[in-house]
Amino acid sequence: MTSPEPGPVSPDLELGAFSEHGPWVVDPDAMPWRQGLDAIRAHTRLRVPELLEVRTIPPLERGARVLTAVGAAVASWYARERGTTRSRRGISRRLRVAFGNLGSTFVKLGQIVSALEGILPPELVDEFKLLRDQVPPEPFNDIRLVVERDFGRPLAALFSEFSQEPLAAASIAQVHAARLRTGEEVVVKVQRPQVGTLVREDLAALAWLAPKLIGRIPVASLANPPALLQLFAEQVVEELDFRLEAENMLDLARVLAITGQRKLVVPRPHPMLVTRRVLVMERMRGFAFDDVGSMHAAGLDTADILHAGLIAFLEGALIHGIFHGDLHGGNLLVQPTGRVVVFDFGIMGRLDDTHRLAFLRLLFAGTTGDVRGQLAALRDLGAFPVDTDLDAVIVDLGLDQPVVDPTSLTADELVREMRELVTKLLAYGASTPKDLVLFVKNLMFLNAATATLAPDLDLLAEVQAVYVYFAQTHGERIVRELGIDPTATDVDLDAVKAGLLVPPEVDHLTFRDLQERRQLILKRMGERGRR
Repeated sequence: MTSPEPGPVSPDLELGAFSEHGPWVVDPDAMPWRQGLDAIRAHTRLRVPELLEVRTIPPLERGARVLTAVGAAVASWYARERGTTRSRRGISRRLRVAFGNLGSTFVKLGQIVSALEGILPPELVDEFKLLRDQVPPEPFNDIRLVVERDFGRPLAALFSEFSQEPLAAASIAQVHAARLRTGEEVVVKVQRPQVGTLVREDLAALAWLAPKLIGRIPVASLANPPALLQLFAEQVVEELDFRLEAENMLDLARVLAITGQRKLVVPRPHPMLVTRRVLVMERMRGFAFDDVGSMHAAGLDTADILHAGLIAFLEGALIHGIFHGDLHGGNLLVQPTGRVVVFDFGIMGRLDDTHRLAFLRLLFAGTTGDVRGQLAALRDLGAFPVDTDLDAVIVDLGLDQPVVDPTSLTADELVREMRELVTKLLAYGASTPKDLVLFVKNLMFLNAATATLAPDLDLLAEVQAVYVYFAQTHGERIVRELGIDPTATDVDLDAVKAGLLVPPEVDHLTFRDLQERRQLILKRMGERGRR
């Protein structure tokens, strides 16, 4: 089937970063599903404390299943692998299998765990990454019933074509290709039946479990399970209402248009066909995000694609306080024109001004060597108590000393350094702020994307390019909001190297170089763990 000739340029491009020739025009005032969304979002958020109310005992039926699954995983590991060379990998694998068997909520939670590189053990992170690809689809008849009940019409009355095999299946929903009776090609996102009830029961069980990890496992205390659970609950309850997701699509498209980041594009939600459990949107095609060969064959510069994504993410977050909260390769396509299509807006990062400015301060403090400014920004984000003596933290953590090259340390020295660092951080009451999780989660994806799209990218030059962009584009605003003139300050490359744990004598650093250093460190840590 040949594609139809493109029509005139859509008149809604001023409203958002949409495709130039859309199947329909976005008119926010003519979308009935948008009515009352502010109140719906506020009510949804107000439900979170109730869902996370700590009980003396977990909910009996679901709680028993959760405890049985997790307990069996731990018991099996304890009996067969504890103390062996396979210990960490074994418990991580068994927990991943248990989470997969427990269904949607735990799969979603496991995907958040998989993004916490540098906070949680690498074996756990690596295993939980597999959860993203291990979600079987719902039977088509169940999907059809959800669509027909939400729209109050037979499937055939709305769609001339509707693929029974999903394009993708995730923990909360799955998506199907379809064609409307009016001829437009669309993608239909359908929520899994009963997932709302399951999420509520699972949150109750997790609310009972999370506080019990504090004080028992040092890394769990630093990771701050209650805060992570609160973040997870806030995100997942909004993700259960696709009207909010469709609104998120419009919000991010608007920010991309305001900032002129037209290298990213957002599908249009349908003006009429959006409900709490079904979302019909414009269908868009492109190369898979990791299909570097096809992109190069099409003459695309993959390093430029990566740079555009990084700028769009940072600009949305640091200037406008909004960013896509679940970036991964499955949520992105690259069109032959080089534009990146972004999908799946169920999770969005939304920062109030206090946290937005803290992130902005963290960026500039990190690139100009202001160690105290970095700690102050982390404190404002909630990583340290408000009364923390930052000067004492600098001295105790040795942040006023030259960086030690971790590749020069023995395995025993590496382990000792890490244990001392965790102990000192816990002594200061440090924890992982929930707003930081989504931000770092996206940075971890961009880190992995660099390995695929631009492994020979000059990282030091990229840091300078990002700094110059913000200084030139938003310099006056940064002066007004932070009292810092970025045009009067240069990037401190030694400070950037220190943040990457690279000695100052290194004058050229590609991502490939950095990955080799990381692998060497992990190898030594693994050797120490096998003793």
